[in-house]
Amino acid sequence: MQKIDVANPHVQVINIKKVGTQDRYRVILSDGTHYIQGMLATQLNNLITENHLVENAIVCLKEFITNVVQDKTVLILLKCEIVSIHGSKIGNPTEVYKADIAAAGAAKPVGGMYNAPPPAPAAGGGSNYSNPYNQPSKTSSGGGSGPTGRSGLSSNIIPIGQLNPYQNKWVIQGRITNKGDMRTWNNAKGEGCLFSIDILDSSGMDIRGTFFKEDANKWHSVLEVDKIYTFSGGRLKVANPQWNKCKCQHEITFDRSTDIQLQKDDDSIPQNMFDFSPIGQLESTEPEAIIDIIGVVASISPVSSITAKKTGNELKKCELTVMDDSEAQVNVTLWGKKAETAENEYAGCPVVAFKGLKVSDFGGRSCGTLMSSAILKNPRIPETEKISAWFQNRGANATVKNLSTGGGGAGRITTFEERKTVSAIRNEQLGYNEKPDWLSFKATVSFIKKDKEGGPWYPACPNAEEPCKNMCKVISTSDDHWQCEKCNKQYDKCCRRYIFSATLSDNTSTCWASIFNDQALGMLQGHTADELNEWMQNGDYDKFEKLFDDALFTEWIVKAKVKSELVSEEQRVKTTAYAMTPIDYAKESKELLKAIKNLQ
Repeated sequence: MQKIDVANPHVQVINIKKVGTQDRYRVILSDGTHYIQGMLATQLNNLITENHLVENAIVCLKEFITNVVQDKTVLILLKCEIVSIHGSKIGNPTEVYKADIAAAGAAKPVGGMYNAPPPAPAAGGGSNYSNPYNQPSKTSSGGGSGPTGRSGLSSNIIPIGQLNPYQNKWVIQGRITNKGDMRTWNNAKGEGCLFSIDILDSSGMDIRGTFFKEDANKWHSVLEVDKIYTFSGGRLKVANPQWNKCKCQHEITFDRSTDIQLQKDDDSIPQNMFDFSPIGQLESTEPEAIIDIIGVVASISPVSSITAKKTGNELKKCELTVMDDSEAQVNVTLWGKKAETAENEYAGCPVVAFKGLKVSDFGGRSCGTLMSSAILKNPRIPETEKISAWFQNRGANATVKNLSTGGGGAGRITTFEERKTVSAIRNEQLGYNEKPDWLSFKATVSFIKKDKEGGPWYPACPNAEEPCKNMCKVISTSDDHWQCEKCNKQYDKCCRRYIFSATLSDNTSTCWASIFNDQALGMLQGHTADELNEWMQNGDYDKFEKLFDDALFTEWIVKAKVKSELVSEEQRVKTTAYAMTPIDYAKESKELLKAIKNLQ
C-alpha cells in the first residue's frame, strides 16, 4: 500500500456486501493501488442501512484493528467518517495478501484506539518487538507454574484497554482487585453458579471477568484477591455500565479455553485505583451514587440476618462505622461472607479503603457494598498513612459528625446518645413515612406470647442451600411428609423456626414487637425451636415453661423497625425487633457517666 497517515488513513470503499443472514457487512477498501478486505463493526451498520455509506465513498478511518486470517490481513472498522461520495472506482487496485501494518497472529488497535499510543513503524516486515505491549512480561514466572499447570502460555501481553471482541487471541496480565461470592440460580431454564472478578493492569485500566458453572467451581477457590495473574481465552462482549463499573468498555466471560497463570508480584500494578470522597462530603452526595471512601473502622456491629423479599433467602449483614480526617463518620453495610468475617477482619481500628459503595439516604446518609465492591485493609497508598496519623494523633478522641444518625439498618446498634425510648414510637409518629423508621432503645421483655397453636414457631424447609436456606414455610401432607413449594420437594421432617410476639417495656411505655428466629435464640439461651418441639412431644411442659419464664424481665438493647400497615381497613404500627444485644453493664455505666458529664 502507498504511504499514508496510519493514524487516520483515507480509503475508498469499492465494495459492500452483507455476510450471511446476520447484520454484518464486509467491505473492500482501496487506496488506489491496493485493496484489502474489511468488516464493519455492528455499531456502524446504520451508515449502510441509512444509505450514508455507499460504494465508491471516500472514508477516513478513525479507529480500526487488524486481524491476520490465513495469511491475509483483515481490517475491522470501529469508527470512520465519510469524507465524500465518488462516482467511480479510483485506479485499478490489486489485493494485498500480507500487509506490513500488522504482526502475524495478533490484533492491535490502530489510530488511537482507547487512547493507546499509535504503533511504531514495523522494522523487518512486522516484527513484534516494535510494540512495547507485545514484549514478554518481566514478571512472568513461565508457563505451567501457575494454577492451571498448562504450559506454553503466550507472552504477547497487551493492555486491558486494547481488548475488543474482534480479537482471536489475547493475553492480559493484571491484579485481581475484587472477587465476588459464589452465587447460584435455579429457574425454569436450569441451575448453575457464577462469580466475577475485577482485573487491574499497570495502565490503570480494569475489566470485569465472570465464570459460570463448571468454570466457576474450578476457579473460585484458586484465584486470590491482590495476586497477579496472566489471563488468556474467553469471550469478550460490550459491558453494561449499569452493572459493571470497571473502566474498560468490554467484559470477559471466561470458559473452558481460559488459561490463567500466577505471576510474581509487580509494584507497577497498583492494588486498586481509587477516587476517594471525604466522608464529610457525603451529606451533599446524591443517593444511589457510587463512591470510594477510606477511613478507620471505629466500630463493628453484631452480624444479623434479614430475609430477602424477592427470593425468601436469608442474608447476613453487618455494619461498620467508618471515620476519616474530615471528622465525620458513616455506616457501611457489608453483606454475605464479608459480613460474617467482619468482626475478625476489621478488629483493631484498621484503615480500610472501600471501592464502589452505593450511597443511601436511609437514616441520614449511609453506604452499602455491592457485589462489585472491593474492600482493601491497610492498602499500600499514601492516604493510608495520612488517615492513620490523623487517627493516632487526634481522631481516636475527636468528636466527629455522625452522618447516619437516623439508623442505618437492622444490624447496627446505634450509639448511646442516639438511643430513643419506647414512647418515641408513638410520640414521634414513627412508622408513618413512606420508608420504615428505625430506632434503638433499651427495654425489658415483660411478656412473651407463646401459646400459639402448634407452638411459637413455623415449619420451614430443611434444605439449607439455595433457594430455601431453611427459610421457606413448608406444608404438612396427608402421608406425614413436608412439602416445600419453593424447591418443589418433599421431606421427611421440617426445620422449625421461631416467630412470636413479645412486649418490650421501659420506664416510658410498652410496645408489642415481632420476634424472629435469630433474636429468639438469644432470648431462649440458644435452644432451637426443634428442641422445644421435642420437649412438648415428650411431655416436658415444665421445662418449656421455665425457659420462657427465664426470658422474662431480661434487658436488651433493641434495634427495631417500625412501619404502619393496613389491617382490616385500619392503620396499625408494626414493630419488628431485628437485633437484640444483651446489656454490657460496665460499658453501659461508662456511657451513662459520659452522657452526664456532657450535660454539665
